[in-house]
Amino acid sequence: MAHSIAQALQQNFLGNSPTWYKQTIIAFLVLNPILATYSPFLAGWALVIEFIFTLAMALKCYPLQPGGLLAIEAIVIGLATPSMVFHEAEVNFPVIMLLMFMVAGIYFLREMLLYTFTKILLGVRSKVLLSLLFSLTAAVLSAFLDALTVTAVIIAVATGFFGVYHKVASGKKLDLDHDPTTDAEVAELHREDLEQFRAFLRSLMMHGAVGTALGGVATLVGEPQNLLIGEIMGWNFAEFFTRMAHVSMPVLAVGLVTCMVLELTRSFGYGAQLAPKVREVLEEYDHEMTARRTKNQSMAIVVQAIVAAILVIVLGAHLAEPGVVGLLVIVLATAFNGVTEEHRIGRAFEEALPFTSLLVVFFAIVAVIANQGLFTPVIDWVLTYEGKTQEALFYMANGVLSMISDNVFVATVYITEVQGHFLDGTITRDQFDALAIAINTGTNIPSVATPNGQAAFLFLLTSALAPLIRLSYGRMVWMALPYTITMATAGLLALIYL
Repeated sequence: MAHSIAQALQQNFLGNSPTWYKQTIIAFLVLNPILATYSPFLAGWALVIEFIFTLAMALKCYPLQPGGLLAIEAIVIGLATPSMVFHEAEVNFPVIMLLMFMVAGIYFLREMLLYTFTKILLGVRSKVLLSLLFSLTAAVLSAFLDALTVTAVIIAVATGFFGVYHKVASGKKLDLDHDPTTDAEVAELHREDLEQFRAFLRSLMMHGAVGTALGGVATLVGEPQNLLIGEIMGWNFAEFFTRMAHVSMPVLAVGLVTCMVLELTRSFGYGAQLAPKVREVLEEYDHEMTARRTKNQSMAIVVQAIVAAILVIVLGAHLAEPGVVGLLVIVLATAFNGVTEEHRIGRAFEEALPFTSLLVVFFAIVAVIANQGLFTPVIDWVLTYEGKTQEALFYMANGVLSMISDNVFVATVYITEVQGHFLDGTITRDQFDALAIAINTGTNIPSVATPNGQAAFLFLLTSALAPLIRLSYGRMVWMALPYTITMATAGLLALIYL
């Protein structure tokens, strides 16, 4: 009996994950209390590395469960407290609301988005031009909206493209509410075309995701930490843009050039073209949908376009928090398109809520970082330097730490620490301004290296789209590598010499 129970527990633990993965998580859970006995500081760093491991293995097991177990253990062994976790979640409540409501809001705009981007995809035959368009559009939208919102849009678009190809090519009627990964006939599709289409979508998604970082660094509303830094420094929208422009604009130019070079050289997983058979399927779908579109369906697209325009205006003018605007989008898009059944509305939240839960678990890890002072030695070391050297070191230290943890947290820690030194009179206002620029650019630009660095990248990695297009943690890091090198270098040089 006892053996049967033990066997059942072993089988149920982390579900269908590989045995080696389960054993690794158990080893982590055993190791942490032992390390905490000797050095909570080392145990904290071990926890950070272990959590990154769960993110890297996201396609083996969704990180919520193993990461959540690590977070629970961290609290039990005293590396953080429940109140600290709540505090981190409270500070990041706008991000939580954004995920809960904005992503769901984008769900109700998907027909309009699919219609618009299908026209773009079929109208622009040059992959280089299409990639530049995706990256630049994401950058501009992120500068006035929010990187997570823009990422939700491009995820919806790519999922729509994949669904169209899969459903139409397999002779089935397209149903955007249906999960294409569950169909057995996917194996019957032409394997070479399918893999090429996946590579095509992967490259577009990565160009778009990097674009959100290119635009997000430039303005007050581009990233959550930008708003925090702007409030502390007393910078309005125009002044924030001006202060950052000598770094953000050269980085934008370098990022777009990198995009073009990657497509032309077909390196680092880029350069895949839209196969003729896939283009034919998409064109046939577009013609068929145009011919069969009813007045009600056309009006639904018009309504969604109007709601999208309202979304851009309200977020661009920063009239309300993005999460509140997301709720506005849900109400308007459903009310005027006749979506009034609870179960139809509930589908919109299926994509975002698992990631929202994972993000709160991540805040528990952030609480450990803060409570154990894992970044304090780095901060103290950097502050021993002066002038441009200090700015450069702040930029690099922020970048490296953002790759490991989260750029919002790193920026919060650093700007608060620097503000304390300014209030104590140990640094001048000019130094304070210069370091604020280094902190903002350092947390926004090099952090594209890993999905840990930016919530938008992590959202993409853990989305339902990632397994469809075979976008793993390692592949994302590899595809982001050239961008990381060129953009981080350009940002550092601009910070020093401009």
